[in-house]
Amino acid sequence: MDGTTHTVTNQPPPLVGYDVYGTDRALTEAVERHLAPELLDEASEDLSALGRSAGSAQLQQWAAQANENPPRLRTHDRYGNRVDEVDFHPAWHRLLGKGVAAGLTSAWNRPGGHVRRAAGFLVWTQVEAGNGCPLSMTHAAVPALRTDPDLAAEWEPRLTSPVYERELRPARLKAGALFGMAMTEKQGGSDVRASTTAARPLPDGESYELTGHKWFCSAPMSDGFLVLAQAPGGLTCFLVPRVLEDCTRNTFRLQRLKDKLGNRSNASAEVEFAGTWARRVGDEGRGVRTIIGMVAATRLDCVLGSAGLMRQAVAQAIHHCDHRVAFGGKLVDKPLMRNVLADLALESEAATALGLRLAAAYDDGGEQERALLRIAVPAAKYWVTKRCTPVTVEAAECLGGNGYVEESGLPRLVRESPLNSVWEGAGNVQALDVLRALRREPESLNAYLQEIGQARGADHRLDGAIKGLLTELADLEGVEGRARRLAERLALVLQGSLLVRFAPSEVADAFCAARLGGDAGTAFGTLPPTLPLGAVVDRARALGPV
Repeated sequence: MDGTTHTVTNQPPPLVGYDVYGTDRALTEAVERHLAPELLDEASEDLSALGRSAGSAQLQQWAAQANENPPRLRTHDRYGNRVDEVDFHPAWHRLLGKGVAAGLTSAWNRPGGHVRRAAGFLVWTQVEAGNGCPLSMTHAAVPALRTDPDLAAEWEPRLTSPVYERELRPARLKAGALFGMAMTEKQGGSDVRASTTAARPLPDGESYELTGHKWFCSAPMSDGFLVLAQAPGGLTCFLVPRVLEDCTRNTFRLQRLKDKLGNRSNASAEVEFAGTWARRVGDEGRGVRTIIGMVAATRLDCVLGSAGLMRQAVAQAIHHCDHRVAFGGKLVDKPLMRNVLADLALESEAATALGLRLAAAYDDGGEQERALLRIAVPAAKYWVTKRCTPVTVEAAECLGGNGYVEESGLPRLVRESPLNSVWEGAGNVQALDVLRALRREPESLNAYLQEIGQARGADHRLDGAIKGLLTELADLEGVEGRARRLAERLALVLQGSLLVRFAPSEVADAFCAARLGGDAGTAFGTLPPTLPLGAVVDRARALGPV
C-alpha cells in the first residue's frame, strides 16, 4: 500500500478533438439530402472544417472563458464622458470572429446558402450559444433591409461579409458589420404595437429622431439596429446606427445589462433613445410587416439553436455512458440506460431533420415553400424549443452528479435550453401565429398537407396521426384554447413524415411508436424495449463505439 487515494479510474475522457459536423449522421445526411450535388463537396469541406474547430479543446476553453467572464457595462469613461460601451472577454471576440468568418451571416447571396448556414449554425451552437445571437440577428436583418433597396445596397455587403471588426466606428469604414434588434418595451412585451417610443420626422423626409426606451436589446455593441417606433403614420421600422457618419456616437444610452439565467456570454441591455438619429425602413405604419422577415429568420434560428443544444447534450451523454462502468458493465450496454439514450437521440434527430428542411425551403424560395414556412416555422419554433429543456436536463442526469457540476459543461447547456422558447415570441405567440396562418393563408395549410402527404402509407401510426390532425383542423371552433395542442401535433406529424421518408428504419419506427402511436410513457427512457434501441444509440454517437 503506497497510501495513494487519488488514482483516477472509470472516468470518461473529455469529448474533444473530433469533427462536430462529420460525426453527426443526422445532420450530414440532411445536408446531402437538401444540397444540389454540385455544391456538396465544397459545403462538406467547409462544414467539416468548422466542425473540427468546434470540437477542439481550444474553442471549448474559449467558450468556458466567455461564460465565466460575462460582459460588463461601462457607461462613462474616467473623465465622466458618457461612452455606453460593453466590455467582453477576448474569448467572446475570438468566437464571434470565427462564426462570422465561417459564413454564419451570409446565407442570402449564395446557392444553397440557407442549408449550409443552418448546418453551420447548428454546429456552432454546440461550442457556445451566446454568440449565436448577434450572428442570427445579422443574418436575419437582410430581408427587412431589402424593403428599401438603397439601404440594402449599402448595408447588405457589410452584413454578409466574412470579416469581424469589433471597433466602434462608422459602418462605411468597416469591412464587416453586425446587426441587432430592439422591438419590445416594458409595458408591451410581445405586444409590439403597444410601443410608446416616438419617432419625429426630420426635414429630409427619411431621417427621424427617436425618443423612448427599449426593454430588450441583445448584442448592444452591434453596428446597427432595427427598431420599432411610433411615427406620425403609425408603428414604423427604423435603422439606428451605433456610430454616425461624422464619427460621433449616436445617442444610444445603455441603462443596464440584464442578469440572465443563461446566455451569460452575450450582453442584453435596456436602451434609452433621446434624440437618437434613425433612418426609416419601409413605409410609415408598416413596421411590423417590414420587420417580420427578420423575426421569421430568427425564429428558424431558435429551432436550429435548440437542435444544436440537444445534439451536444446527447453526444455528451452517450460519450459518458460509453466509457463509464457500473454494476459490472458499461452504462451504454445497460438496457434501461440504452432506452434513455435512444429516446434522447430520437428527439435530437427529429429536431435536426425539421430545422434543415425549413432551411431548404428558404433556399427554394418558391411560392409553395414560402407558404409552408408560414405555418411550419412557428409550429417548429413552438415545439422544438420546448423539447430542448427536458432533453438537456435528462442528458445531464445520464452523467449522474457529474452532470450537475460546471466542469462537465452540461449545466451551461441546461441554463441555455429555455432561451429559444422565450425569445422571438414565447410559446403562446407561436401557437397563435399558427392559428393566424390557418385562418388568413389557406395556402399554408395546403403546402403543409402536401409535404406530410409524401409519407402517407409508409407507417400506420403516422397515417393515424395525420387522420387525427385533419379531424382537429376540421373543427376550429374555440380553437384558441387548444392552439398549443394543435401546434404540437403539426410539428410532430411533420417530424414523423421526414423521419419516415429519410431516416433509418429503426429511428423512424421508434419515433412513430413513441411520439405518434402513444407506445411510450411521458418521461424519456420509456420506449418499447422490443425496438432496436442499440442501433438508434449507435447512430447518435459523436465518436465510434468504444
